[in-house]
Amino acid sequence: MATKVHMEALSPTMEEGRLVKWTKHEGDAVKSGETLAEVETDKAVMELVARADGQLIKVMVPEGTTVPVGNVVAWIGKPGEKVDGAGSTEQGAVAAKPAPAAKAAPAPAAAPADATRVKASPLAKRIAKDARVDQKLVQGSGPGGRVIKRDVEAGATQARAAAPGVSAPGSVLPARGGAAYEDVPLTQIRKTIAKRLVASIGPIPHFFLTTEIDMERAAEAREALNRQLGEEGGGEKISFNDIVIKAVALALVRHRACNAWFQEDHIRYWNDVHVGMAVAIEDGLITPVIRNADMKTLSEIGAEARELAGRARNRRLKPEEYTGATFSVSNLGMFDIDQFTAVINPPEAGIVAIGTIVPKAVPDGDRVVVRRRLRVTMSCDHRVIDGATGAAFLKTLKQMLENPLAMLL
Repeated sequence: MATKVHMEALSPTMEEGRLVKWTKHEGDAVKSGETLAEVETDKAVMELVARADGQLIKVMVPEGTTVPVGNVVAWIGKPGEKVDGAGSTEQGAVAAKPAPAAKAAPAPAAAPADATRVKASPLAKRIAKDARVDQKLVQGSGPGGRVIKRDVEAGATQARAAAPGVSAPGSVLPARGGAAYEDVPLTQIRKTIAKRLVASIGPIPHFFLTTEIDMERAAEAREALNRQLGEEGGGEKISFNDIVIKAVALALVRHRACNAWFQEDHIRYWNDVHVGMAVAIEDGLITPVIRNADMKTLSEIGAEARELAGRARNRRLKPEEYTGATFSVSNLGMFDIDQFTAVINPPEAGIVAIGTIVPKAVPDGDRVVVRRRLRVTMSCDHRVIDGATGAAFLKTLKQMLENPLAMLL
């Protein structure tokens, strides 16, 4: 008896998934555990695996289709076995559509029927439509000059390479054209960001605390550590972000009231310290987690942060790598932003926003000296953290960054 392949919940918050690519095709033999397709969830691109042995006898939804969790997307069975149409797009799958035509765009002139007829496989036509490739300009390599999948894919690649101003492959922004505007469908991650921001900034009573920190000693310590790493051939250098994550983690150990989650009828105070690290990706933001950050060295934090950030940008994080943070850090210093406020990532009760380190003239007794300074803003959930509680946390964080030896105490 044939086995249904369902759209599985591949992340804890996933409600629907976009079928990016079938890695197996109709007629292919499959084994339980083998990857059938790549699915874009609300956080990453995950693998949908087979749950039975046999042959992929029927694909129910094409690539580019968004499907609710639980819907049937394919069947696995014996060669020649018949299956019904249950689970197709009529079950609730929403086919991905190209952006609506922009207003003010001139209508193309009608072409003679014989000029527009193109011999192409159904799959090639679908890919061409999604990639916005004109099939009439593609040289077919199939039987009788028929346009097949690889022809369209090659044409799309050449078009991207030749077109000036086209965004990098995978970018959500199309090339700028002559139309008044372009409508781009929401990606799964952008949908989730929208939902979570509404769930955060609306119901959560935010308040904000800002302090300015002298980073001169931290900068000197970083320079000394990196010199030592270079002499020892220790690989990658320590970043300011690594130092901030470590300091935040140690400050949270001393201020458990900030290392907390707000739940419906209770507050969960964490003993473990898992620091979320906001990472900007192509079409949104994701927060990989440095687990037990208080117990890790700066080198360990740096190596883990680089690894997680790289896989986050490639949409290859596992659910356990971006869930479970007890507090978060958002750093825009590399973009020359002096100060900003970050939105709390529920159920966490706090997040710190890190600006850029800038040299400033500051008084030092009876003289004025130039010191490297950093502005940090803490967003607090007032249901969990009171003003004095947040201020005490920031005071400890400031002490640790202004005197890095305090991290050893």
